[in-house]
This record gives sequence, C-alpha cells and structure tokens, in this order.
Amino acid sequence: MKLVIDTNIYCDYAEGRPETVDMIATHGEHICIPSIVVGELTYGFIQGKRQQSNERKLRQIVNRLKIEVIDVTVDVARKYAMIYLSLKKTGNRIPINDVWIAACCMEVGGTLLTRDKHFKYVGQIETIVL
Repeated sequence: MKLVIDTNIYCDYAEGRPETVDMIATHGEHICIPSIVVGELTYGFIQGKRQQSNERKLRQIVNRLKIEVIDVTVDVARKYAMIYLSLKKTGNRIPINDVWIAACCMEVGGTLLTRDKHFKYVGQIETIVL
C-alpha cells in the first residue's frame, strides 16, 4: 500500500506510538509525505527549543524509511482546486493546508494516514484514520 502521512502521523511515528509504528511497518510498502506536511513540521520545529534536533530526526526518518516527498506541482494545484470546489459545494470545510495534503495524496494515488476525521469529507482520496 502507498501511504501518504499527515503531520500528526509523522509526530506519532517520531514519538514511537505503537499503533502508528505498527501501521507504517505493516502497510507502508511505499511511504510519501506532502511538502505541505514538511512545512507544517518545520514551522513547529522553529517555534520549539529543539529545532536542529527535530530537523535532523526528520531527515533521518525520511532517509531510513525511503519516504518520497510530494512537491506541489501544477497537477497538484489542479487537484487542490477540484477538492476545494467539491468541499465548498457540499458545505464541508476543512483546514486549507489539509486540502493541499489531500491534493498531494490524490496526485500519487495513495491512502492518507491521519488522525483527522475531517478528511472523510474528501471523496477523492482513500483515508485511514487512526
């Protein structure tokens, strides 16, 4: 299975939460992380007291698990527009960064692994909510 990890899943994995570690180990034949998630993580690292340590740990996890970073491209932007319009039409709003994360997931045809239940409103992607 191609797993796309959300920000909260990266944090859970980095902290060693068993359910998340097991899910990634069992089902993560191919793991992706949207560049938006990297941005959210970096923002959090900058706000904290262990920025360098956290950035180093992120690089180590990405390298060890061979995680592919999904960049925002014109195709991702088009998917973002489709998802955003669909959510607007149904009256289901989700945080704007999460629309971008969903678009990245849609681009690679992955399954989003998250703790955020609001992704159930995004019909264009498969999700697993832990």
